[in-house]
Amino acid sequence: MQTAAIHFDRFNTLSDADAHERIRAARERLGKKAVILCHHYQRADVYQHADLTGDSLKLSRNASQTDAEWIVFCGVHFMAEVADIMSRPEQISILPDMAAGCSMADMASLAKVERCWRELSEVLDPDEVVTPVTYINSSADLKAFCGEHGGIVCTSSNAPKILEWSLARREKVLFFPDQHLGRWSGYKRDIPMDEMMVWDPDLEMGGLSPAEIKKAKLFLWKGHCSVHQMFQPGHILRFRNEHPDGLVVSHPESSFEVCRQSDYVGSTEHIIKVVKESAPGTRWLVGTELNLVQRLAEEVKAEGKIVQFMAPTVCMCSTMQRIDPQHLAWTLENLAEGKVVNRITVPPHEAVLAKLALERMLEVS
Repeated sequence: MQTAAIHFDRFNTLSDADAHERIRAARERLGKKAVILCHHYQRADVYQHADLTGDSLKLSRNASQTDAEWIVFCGVHFMAEVADIMSRPEQISILPDMAAGCSMADMASLAKVERCWRELSEVLDPDEVVTPVTYINSSADLKAFCGEHGGIVCTSSNAPKILEWSLARREKVLFFPDQHLGRWSGYKRDIPMDEMMVWDPDLEMGGLSPAEIKKAKLFLWKGHCSVHQMFQPGHILRFRNEHPDGLVVSHPESSFEVCRQSDYVGSTEHIIKVVKESAPGTRWLVGTELNLVQRLAEEVKAEGKIVQFMAPTVCMCSTMQRIDPQHLAWTLENLAEGKVVNRITVPPHEAVLAKLALERMLEVS
């Protein structure tokens, strides 16, 4: 029988040291019944408690293969949704702080995407000529929309391949919510820039004329990541002037110009791999979230490698930052007492369609 939930107020004033001690104690009580997942962007004081680390899809797939009853996802809301969709029926997905969202994911809502689909239907038949593609950084109902309309999910590493699959089936793609990942992926697939049109969901017909809609091969949703939006071509130019032998690696959520001026472009896993496999003594400018960059810099320092953050100002994923040791301690102590808090549950009808879109992606990639 479950006990009453322990209220978070009792944890809000805990010192970090006390929170860490209570996390360790609760984990000892829980044993293998709980698994803690931490995304690469997670803050260091939480990341140290991870059982599994990685990007969102990798973490969800790995968690589903554990014996854990409870999946504690130290990431953001859409990641915990993916964990719920991908996990076994008896597993429960938990987000330590419900306020840990994703501003990019919030830029595309189901209502706005459905309106877009209706507006496109005034010019063409979207279910015949448009494949909806959603970045994994999106809500479950948008993944379900793609599942229902013959679409698919992509990640930052497989997006170009997913575009290729999508365009082989239908002549156009609606890509949401990140225009930058869509544009870079389209560029990698040799789609002309004038056939990639930005769809502004706050404007009628996305701000496009019927002629532009007919011409477009790729509709890019007007969305972005607030972290990667910070990086500018000027940051790369300054770095190259100061360090001519330096190397630049960027995440494809960065702007097109930043990606084009980088030596390497790829997902969080790719960024880590490229830097770790580089020659000793190399210097890197990295265009992705600060926590990952700082952690990577420490890990390769012994090899004489220098890793620096691309932007001159501090920029981290502020929503993921909300998950702190206090929230993790609260979550785990409740679980140790037999009480589940902050459970993330995707409605069954959405989960079926979202999983269909995810499975299409896994089959293709």
